[in-house]
Amino acid sequence: MPDQSNSSHPCGNCAFYRDSIWQPVSSSCVSVLSRGFSRRDLIAGQSLYYQDDDNRGVFCVSKGLIALRTQHHDGTSTLMRLAYPGEIIGFRSFLESRPHRTEARALVGSRVCTVAQRDARHVVQGNPSVLTRLASRCIKEIDRNHERIIAAATTSNKQRLSDILLRLMETHGERTGQFLHMQLPLSRSDLADLIGVQTETVSRLFTRIQADGIFRVSGREVQMLSVPSNKKSANM
Repeated sequence: MPDQSNSSHPCGNCAFYRDSIWQPVSSSCVSVLSRGFSRRDLIAGQSLYYQDDDNRGVFCVSKGLIALRTQHHDGTSTLMRLAYPGEIIGFRSFLESRPHRTEARALVGSRVCTVAQRDARHVVQGNPSVLTRLASRCIKEIDRNHERIIAAATTSNKQRLSDILLRLMETHGERTGQFLHMQLPLSRSDLADLIGVQTETVSRLFTRIQADGIFRVSGREVQMLSVPSNKKSANM
């Protein structure tokens, strides 16, 4: 029977334990999971893994913000998506036993929990529910890409930028009085990748957003007057 207790589970004290892919697992597998479990703190700009690196396991973002980026042969790159706290990354290369097709790099100080590949496979083989949860994460990623395609066709670029800023502010913003503020962890080029526009278009979108009076932008300093209660965050 699965062990529902979190006292000895390596993820037991994590805020994301309830939705962890690593529970429930059998009692015999908790020790295997603990053996392969490690935490790593990353400073801003530090890579977790590079594109074409062999897979080392399954990674969970427990704090911070990770950029998943594709590197091109001409030296340029494209930001594919952002991984927020509670998200699993590197699992597709784990499932397919292949090298990573993206680079994972911290945009701010971050913490990542890892279950080493060999031990992760042992746990998956002994607990079909874990494989089911991994499959669910794959489906969610497909759904997220589908939603981005739909948003590109039906939602204005201005609104999509606002949604990204709101999600970042909800995760990383600090409150001062009636304002939330943050140091934008993304460049305008990165924002352009997420929205699917030219970099110069992002600057024009910032001007339009500020005219609405909710956001104020100065360089990378972003200030928001309030968080609209009926606003849904974008999965960017």
